[in-house]
Amino acid sequence: MADKPVRLRGTLVAIDATTITVKERGGETVALARPAGMPISEVYPIRLTDIRPGSYIGTAAMPQADGTQRALEVVVFPEAARGTAEGHFPWDLLPESTMTNATVAGLTAAPTSVPGGQQLVLQYPGGEKTIIVPADVPVVSFRPGNNDERALLVPGARVLVNAQMKDGRPTALRVNVGRNGFAPPM
Repeated sequence: MADKPVRLRGTLVAIDATTITVKERGGETVALARPAGMPISEVYPIRLTDIRPGSYIGTAAMPQADGTQRALEVVVFPEAARGTAEGHFPWDLLPESTMTNATVAGLTAAPTSVPGGQQLVLQYPGGEKTIIVPADVPVVSFRPGNNDERALLVPGARVLVNAQMKDGRPTALRVNVGRNGFAPPM
């Protein structure tokens, strides 16, 4: 783990007041310092039809030969998170994947080659991307989870942990967690 933030995706093994232990998707088990007040967000599924013009979303996607992006997942941000990491940049969900955090400026049915999907035009300062969202792509939102921590942070819970080296120790900065086995798709 470097001095810059990284994302650890996996399963929560153990948690206490000072440590969070995660088994990463690659199989490695990592123990992280857990600072007091660490933000916890519950990630939960919503419908593709919940994406509306004007929604602020984030989508991990794969670049396509025609210049569009094919969504791997979509997060509809709560209004309070509008503007979070706005733009288009590389992402680490899959090799070559990207992330676009932007406002939905246009929404139409996806091309006929993607039945039941949507085509989104996303705008961010200095750019625009067209995203094709297949009907089976996970669409999620999140809400504060600190008040429900005991129900969310349980062994076996699927998590996405933002982490960074602090004072020479791997440290959890934020935990995004699904309830009852739901896996955050980001």
